[in-house]
Amino acid sequence: MTAAGRQSGRVLLTADWVVGHREDGHILLPQGEVVFEDGEILFVGRGFDGDVARRIDYGQSLVGPGFIDLDALSDLDTTVLALDNQPGWRKGRVWPESYMQAGPREMYTPEELRWQKRYAFTRLIRNGITTALPIASLFYREWGETSDEFEGAAEAAQDLGLRVYLGPAYRSGNTFVRENTEIDFYFDEDRGLDGLEQARRFAQAFEGRAGGLIRTMLAPDRIETCTANLLRRTADVGRDLDIPVRLHCCQSAFEYQSVLRLQGMSPPEWLRDLDFFTARTILPHLTHISGCNGIDHRAPDLQILADSGASLAHCPLVMARGGAALQSFGTFRASGMTIGMGTDTHPPDMIQNMQIGLMTARLAEGKPDAVRAGDLYDAATLGGAAALGRSDLGRLAPGARADLVVIGLDDPAMGQIIDPIQTILLNGCGRDVRTVVIDGRFVMEDGAIPRVDHEALRTRAQHQFDRLVAQYPDRTFGHPPVQEIFRASYPVR
Repeated sequence: MTAAGRQSGRVLLTADWVVGHREDGHILLPQGEVVFEDGEILFVGRGFDGDVARRIDYGQSLVGPGFIDLDALSDLDTTVLALDNQPGWRKGRVWPESYMQAGPREMYTPEELRWQKRYAFTRLIRNGITTALPIASLFYREWGETSDEFEGAAEAAQDLGLRVYLGPAYRSGNTFVRENTEIDFYFDEDRGLDGLEQARRFAQAFEGRAGGLIRTMLAPDRIETCTANLLRRTADVGRDLDIPVRLHCCQSAFEYQSVLRLQGMSPPEWLRDLDFFTARTILPHLTHISGCNGIDHRAPDLQILADSGASLAHCPLVMARGGAALQSFGTFRASGMTIGMGTDTHPPDMIQNMQIGLMTARLAEGKPDAVRAGDLYDAATLGGAAALGRSDLGRLAPGARADLVVIGLDDPAMGQIIDPIQTILLNGCGRDVRTVVIDGRFVMEDGAIPRVDHEALRTRAQHQFDRLVAQYPDRTFGHPPVQEIFRASYPVR
């Protein structure tokens, strides 16, 4: 092995199916071969006649490009607390006024925050994600993320071999619940601008580390928690540094109506007027725009987004859990907007997200031919690469980086195969990912990640989660006991 952990010499992989690539898109190669060396793909096809140092036949498997996760969970997920416990403002997901007045605090220690990044990164690799843009909730933070925890994230990514775009999240405001149950906003613009400055310094220090595995981005938290000044300056810094800027946008009716009330225009209109959009802008969700999911405000939102050059990070699983869906995948695709994928919740299972994305797209249009399985697979690979401006990712082709996953097709639960992509989107899941290669390094083989004890990680994660849950009464409206905040599905005797 080389010092960087790569196999020395050429490596040839073969399997029953390989996803190759030509100029007009992905192709399927039965009994295909992939050859790479020094982190770069040299050959995709059949009958390679050169010398190789290692040859691996994966048999009844699919070898394809690694998944690109534009909104990748990087902390302990709390979706299980929200699944049946609504509304969010009564269940600790919006700060009560009393908590605000007492002064918000960090609910995790600095060491826990660093550890959670490493834990989350192992889950991403286990699910075949080779490029990740981390996302974590600020509900449990004093305010924003810190450079220290992201230094830890960079160390973890480098150690595990994960390709990442890192940047601490920041904001200039947050929501809180008044004693009369009205939800209001608190803003501290100086604090937001300080967060942006920390993110700028982090980007300048870490861009391109670990042989290019560590890249950077700007991550203003969500549109309704940002001031106009913060968004303008963020866009300027993003242009100056030429790095992606990700902003959660149009993800709820509350957000849309709040921006409309505070700014007098829709979220897309506001971002347009702030000159926020560039080709490096990534917008997770976009489920709530004019005419969709109960938004009756009349605005040319879709046209603004299509003309913006920005990309959509489609996160169908987390949105469907909350009762919303993109309306629709086919409509956004027809508009010409680049569509990538994000997981944004646990499990970070891109296969499951593609499956839910396929179903919700067909439900939104009421017809089975609204989208095809390949459209979602494209979004999880080529779309993510396009959003990042990376023609060397998301495809298996000579000159691309050697980021690939091996998905087993031999489990009886997978069912019958006539087309491996369609079969995976019918019956597969992230646990079917067997091997992951990132930049030519085998970061997981046969489900095992070097030096990672999954059971020990699970035990520690549960311990930290239990400690977090115990703190909920302090930061929940009315301060009820934990048992009232999170009711069990059935009486516990």
